[in-house]
Amino acid sequence: MNPSAQSVVAKPQALACPNCGGPVERRGFGYSITAVCPQCLTVLDASSPQLQILQKVEGAQNRRTPLIPLGSRGTLRGATYEVIGFQARAVEEDGETFEWEEYLLFNPYKGFRYLSQYDGHWNFITPLEAMPRSSQSRGQFPVFYDGRVYKHFSGGPATTTFVLGEFPWRVKTGDTVDTHDYVAPPYVLSAEITAGEINWSQGEYVPGSAIWKAFTLTGSAPPARGIYLNQPSPMAGNVGGIWRAFALMTAMLVALAIFFATFSRQETVFHNSYSYASGSTAEPSFVTPDFNLTGRPATLELGVNTDLDNNWTYFNFALVNEDTGQGYDFGREVSYYHGADSDGPWDEGSRGSTVMLPSVAPGKYYLRVEPEMDSGAVAYNLTLRHDVPNYTWFLIAFALLLIPPVWYTIRARGFETQRWMNSDHSPAGIDPAIADAFAGDN
Repeated sequence: MNPSAQSVVAKPQALACPNCGGPVERRGFGYSITAVCPQCLTVLDASSPQLQILQKVEGAQNRRTPLIPLGSRGTLRGATYEVIGFQARAVEEDGETFEWEEYLLFNPYKGFRYLSQYDGHWNFITPLEAMPRSSQSRGQFPVFYDGRVYKHFSGGPATTTFVLGEFPWRVKTGDTVDTHDYVAPPYVLSAEITAGEINWSQGEYVPGSAIWKAFTLTGSAPPARGIYLNQPSPMAGNVGGIWRAFALMTAMLVALAIFFATFSRQETVFHNSYSYASGSTAEPSFVTPDFNLTGRPATLELGVNTDLDNNWTYFNFALVNEDTGQGYDFGREVSYYHGADSDGPWDEGSRGSTVMLPSVAPGKYYLRVEPEMDSGAVAYNLTLRHDVPNYTWFLIAFALLLIPPVWYTIRARGFETQRWMNSDHSPAGIDPAIADAFAGDN
């Protein structure tokens, strides 16, 4: 491109409206076929200097004010475009009308581009010369373009409800075309079908703030409401990365658990068998022989195994350091019941139990034991193992690591669910209120 050509500013050509006599500016050079009088909204044939009337609009009840005034110039995708046309279009579904706005942009070197706006959501739209590839082998009839798969979102007749400015095609209010939208956020492919002809265009989602900055508009862009068909999910790019980070952290956690399991001595320092019967005159409490704990402070595991059968026993324990007199008091209930009913055999509880005492210092110890039960007798054995790895903290760490990826996945799926609630392929059985709650205030 000749750099000096970029500095040339095209001046609009002013003609008179044959209906009201008001001035009609032509900004699209010789490309414009249709122009609309800004005073009386009469649709004119702009292909000749005579500006013949194509459609008269009775009254001004349908007049709309574009958010971006005609004649505004802005820089998008590295090129300067001028807004030369504006139209409002609408589709009706289930008795409800959905209306959006389209702005026609013109650059003498780049040609025509479009901006669309619906509920504060904007798209920069480029007409396509190549046809997307289509397939009907999948459930939602996707199309393929530029290495992306676009899922069918919605389709139906779109009616032009208001026009202003000029256009390179015949346009007037009341015109209707069949439309179909296919999405691969942040992109959307749109097909317009009329008289057997299909015109394709590709839109890319653009924040309203970027549009306001490009055209140096005053104030702020209207806030976006809801979730639009090709609005990029704020979580989509994070979910995969968070799951990869979770996998890496889990691998490190497993390696750490293996390290502790490998270098833990898991030494049995005491083992003996005992019995107890309720109602016995003998003193139920007793102390075990001394045993030594050596090495570093480490976990001490006490295992209790019984022959209980449809009964329970509660054990009061005290681990006492013979040299210092320091004691660790704790208890454990062991119960086991079983039987059969109309649903078949059942059981609950267990005949054994395990207690972990963290970071017990080395020294000479003994264990004081006091069993109790309502009735019956029990035979049991006690086993003490020193320097045993405690995997509870690893499980807690794993659960905490799992929270972020699960949360982001739920949020991402909620966002997508709310997006597709507005499509022709709405997820069956999903309450929109639930989808809104998961998607939050995005």
